[in-house]
Amino acid sequence: MTLNNTKKVFFGDKFFYVSEGVYEPAEDTYLLAENLEVQPNDLILEIGAGCGILSVLSALTAIWVVALDISPHAVRCSKLNAKINDISEKIDIIRGDLFGPLSESELFDLIILNAPYLPTESDEPKGWLEYAWEGGKNGRRLIDRFISSVSVHLKPGGRILLVQSTLSDVNETVRNLKEHSFNVRIISEHRVAFETIALIEAVKPEGNDKKLNREKA
Repeated sequence: MTLNNTKKVFFGDKFFYVSEGVYEPAEDTYLLAENLEVQPNDLILEIGAGCGILSVLSALTAIWVVALDISPHAVRCSKLNAKINDISEKIDIIRGDLFGPLSESELFDLIILNAPYLPTESDEPKGWLEYAWEGGKNGRRLIDRFISSVSVHLKPGGRILLVQSTLSDVNETVRNLKEHSFNVRIISEHRVAFETIALIEAVKPEGNDKKLNREKA
């Protein structure tokens, strides 16, 4: 598989292609990558995979990764990067909006979201690339939807890693996660121009949710 108009980016000793119309990894991506702790038995879900850099890095250790993105360009790019990094057999890359393609029986140890968090005049993105960064009028269009639904797909004791900007109210995200019974902390921050990018970790308390045994068909 090849893509036109691609750019090559690096993280450690790995490289990734970013095709036209796909979000290029930036400070928010690398903040997540630098704090990504994965265990060998982890089942991992990434929402908004983009070029797939975080899903690929996760799959190097995890038993299985599901990467979702609403953009067809991002899905194709993620599949290419999984192939060139020799971990295609450990990743499902699926096109879809938020948790839409998943059944309620599918549970994960870690769910990753690099949220589209920039406030914009319109509530709906104008194109596929804009889905990666436009967060609607208050920057929380996807963040609030994610928080309201994420617990259904997280194992007891499972974690969320969520990146967002102070432009879309980090404190509100922390409050909302706590209201949904998560244990929450900010594990890293990075100052960029007129905003601070925060990496939020939220842990689901132990409970009795059914576990997912997802196997590749």
